[in-house]
Amino acid sequence: MQDMIKRIVEADSEARALEEDNRIAAEKERARIEAQAQAIHKKYMDEAKEEIAKNEAYLEKYYDRKLSEAAAKQESALIKLKSDYEANRDRWVDEIVARVIG
Repeated sequence: MQDMIKRIVEADSEARALEEDNRIAAEKERARIEAQAQAIHKKYMDEAKEEIAKNEAYLEKYYDRKLSEAAAKQESALIKLKSDYEANRDRWVDEIVARVIG
C-alpha cells in the first residue's frame, strides 16, 4: 500500500512538472507568435508607408506639371488678349461710343 501511495505521489509530481513545462512552452509559443505577428505588421506598415511616399512624390510632380501647363496656357491667353487689344483698341472704342451715343 505504501508503495502504491508513493507511486501515485510520484505520478502526480511528474504530471505537475509536465503541466508546468507545457504551460511554459505554451507561453513561449504565444510570445513567439506575437513577436512574429508584430514583425509582419511592421513589415507591411513600412511597405505601405513607402508606397504612400512614392505616390505622394508622383502626385506632387503630376500636379506641378499640370499647374505649369495651366500657367503656360494662361500666359498664352493673356498675350493673345493683349495683342487683340492693341490691334483692335481704336475700333472697339469707336464701336462702344457709337452704340452708347447711338
